[in-house]
Amino acid sequence: MQKFNKHIIQSGETLKSITNIYHISESLLKHFHNNHCKVEDQILINITKQKELFLPRTAVEDKSKLVKFGHGNRLVFQPENSILKYSTMITIENDTKKNELKYDVSVRWIKYENGFHFFEVDRISLLFLNEEEVNEIADLLAYKTSKVLYPMTISVDQQGKFNTIENVEVFKERWNSIKEEVYKEFEGEVVDEYCQKIEKVLDEPGSLFIFIKNDYFIRTLFFGIYQKFNEKYQTEMTETFPIINNAVEPSYRFKVEIDPLKDEYDLINIEGNGNLYDERSRYDFINGAPFSLIIEDNPIMNDDGNFRLQYYLNGETQLSESLYLECDINLEKRKKISVIITVITD
Repeated sequence: MQKFNKHIIQSGETLKSITNIYHISESLLKHFHNNHCKVEDQILINITKQKELFLPRTAVEDKSKLVKFGHGNRLVFQPENSILKYSTMITIENDTKKNELKYDVSVRWIKYENGFHFFEVDRISLLFLNEEEVNEIADLLAYKTSKVLYPMTISVDQQGKFNTIENVEVFKERWNSIKEEVYKEFEGEVVDEYCQKIEKVLDEPGSLFIFIKNDYFIRTLFFGIYQKFNEKYQTEMTETFPIINNAVEPSYRFKVEIDPLKDEYDLINIEGNGNLYDERSRYDFINGAPFSLIIEDNPIMNDDGNFRLQYYLNGETQLSESLYLECDINLEKRKKISVIITVITD
């Protein structure tokens, strides 16, 4: 990510005239420039033979290009009255096997209450598996029975992170009509098994929460990226992600950086990179252990996994426009999840 801006020195310009353009002090400009330029281009008192000046990233003529931060350099999450539609593509890779799932979702802000934002999330398209509309009986059953969940209401905290599902009681009310639809189209033991699975999940709120918590779209869109950044516009995060089926999700630690200047498309750029950061070994994960089977005072953390994110937020609303999240973990074979979410413009 770019760390500075450049000013091309025009004939007749002085250090003072340039600082007046960008509303920064001469001492700050000299200090910043001298820390970034070649030795022979350093400024001692005033401009001599220099052809360009290195400026702080936030030194711009058009102040509307600056990202708006709240108190303490915090990126503020303000989704009130928003209604957005997103296209998502989820890619799951297990060694040489690869599957892509595509569908569209609408996300509507409902209210703010007790420190949480409430959203209605609804699936608004068919599902496409590997570029084809789902047509295998198992995929169709999974798709049709999952309709019981939509639209769903979820709560999200002030960092933009998924908290929990809120309208659990509605799912049971919907189930009978959806079950009736399923049995009109399908029959046999496979159908019975799918319906029994759904009913079991609906009967156990804890299982339902885990089911929704494993939704890659929700977890990526509401990842909790609205953080407090330091003076270098960086922060460090440790977060879990449901890349594998485990009661305790693998933990990743990564550095996140935000560009304080909007790009040429008026988007806010955020990027993050890091690694797996978990006490559990590869074999613990393979065996489904929720914690490390070896207890140590100073455990060696397992870092055999990668994490990357790239978020583009609307420069005005600061809401998500285009997102990319990718993480992997080394088990018997390396497993990788990548999620792409893009806003749909009408």
